[in-house]
Amino acid sequence: MATLLVKNADVLVTMDQTRREISGDIFVQDGVITAIGETPQIADEIVDAKGCVVTPGLVNTHHHLYQTLTKAVPGGQDALLFGWLQTLYPIWGKMGPEHMFVSAQIGLAELALSGCTMSSDHLYLFPNGVRLEDTIEAAQTIGLRFHPTRGAMSIGESDGGLPPDSLVEQESAILKDSIRLIDAHHDASDGSMLRIGIAPCSPFSVSRELMRDAAILARDKGVMLHTHLAENDEDIAYSLEKFGCRPGQYAEDLGWVGQDVWHAHCVKLDAVEIDLFARTGTGVAHCPCSNCRLGSGIAPVRAMRDAGVNVALGVDGSASNDSGSLIAEARQAMLLQRVQNGADSIGAREILEIATLGGAKVLGRQDCGSLEIGKRADFAIWDMSGLQNAGSWDPVAALVFCGPQKVRDLYVEGRAVVQAGNLTGIDLPVVVEKANRLAQGLVG
Repeated sequence: MATLLVKNADVLVTMDQTRREISGDIFVQDGVITAIGETPQIADEIVDAKGCVVTPGLVNTHHHLYQTLTKAVPGGQDALLFGWLQTLYPIWGKMGPEHMFVSAQIGLAELALSGCTMSSDHLYLFPNGVRLEDTIEAAQTIGLRFHPTRGAMSIGESDGGLPPDSLVEQESAILKDSIRLIDAHHDASDGSMLRIGIAPCSPFSVSRELMRDAAILARDKGVMLHTHLAENDEDIAYSLEKFGCRPGQYAEDLGWVGQDVWHAHCVKLDAVEIDLFARTGTGVAHCPCSNCRLGSGIAPVRAMRDAGVNVALGVDGSASNDSGSLIAEARQAMLLQRVQNGADSIGAREILEIATLGGAKVLGRQDCGSLEIGKRADFAIWDMSGLQNAGSWDPVAALVFCGPQKVRDLYVEGRAVVQAGNLTGIDLPVVVEKANRLAQGLVG
């Protein structure tokens, strides 16, 4: 029986039912927290957390890992969503399996170093022999819990869609491959390191029939559903013109609401749609940095939270964020809600809850998201003794307000993913060099 003791933490941010913040230790046996606060002092591995805040691992609920090789691309830097996509589709169409693998390694490395223990991914194009396994294998080298989704695009430009025809697939092939992936890889058990979801890209790149059939298939297989929804004004206009209704009504009509569904962005949800999501337990992945980058707007997080909607954070793809830091995303989320609703509208602790427990809830992970006996041992250890925190009074709030932006140690299932600020699973400089070489090959 493998045991781990994290001792002497200044603050343990438990995110339990009473949101306790205590000092002391965490004891782990075989990847599960078995004691917290006062714990045994003997273990196979002992980690001293004096001077540190320990939080549950942050959870990323929306990403496009393949985009990590297309940061700050000229022509897309100052575009709105649809124009940005049209600039980048031809570049993404050049990518192959190695691009996907290395891009996912880089994106997941950024997440891990920013305190993230679990991430979803939305891969919706499969050029040149790419398979979802390319990203799954990359996640295994980093060591994060992984919720990849089999995305898809089926309506190309010639049929009135946004993507080029070369990047769309036949809908029968999409559903067949979704079944293959679920049967081969999905693990629904507690402590699972890998769960597959189904994720048609968006209402403007797949048919009504595929949205409906994907929902039927997901429920038959017991997996979750994910897509983009109500991201900006163009998105709303498209829905009204093509479907004669707003995105929320479209989603409801096709079975895309419920506790097994989460939507990315939702910047333009109205009051009726917010109520729909609250009543049905539908989750939202809030991506503030990407929404700023693309000029999409500020999502109504305060209104959603007040209504009872399950809200989590997502960094989104690095082509529309240019970073993959989840702790930075948390700070941005807090600041934007204050811009929109006032300085007292949301605090650092509520944002940390959204970034940890909120993410676990949205991804259907009752076994993760808090530091409690019986939960999986996924946590981040933040050294608060450095320059960024010099002069700070409240160490928990300071984590969001001040930093650090980089975790000292990160544990997933009781295994070290980051130690002393360094990834344990890969030689990062080597992977960075490879990523730069591959990105340069996409230029031109």
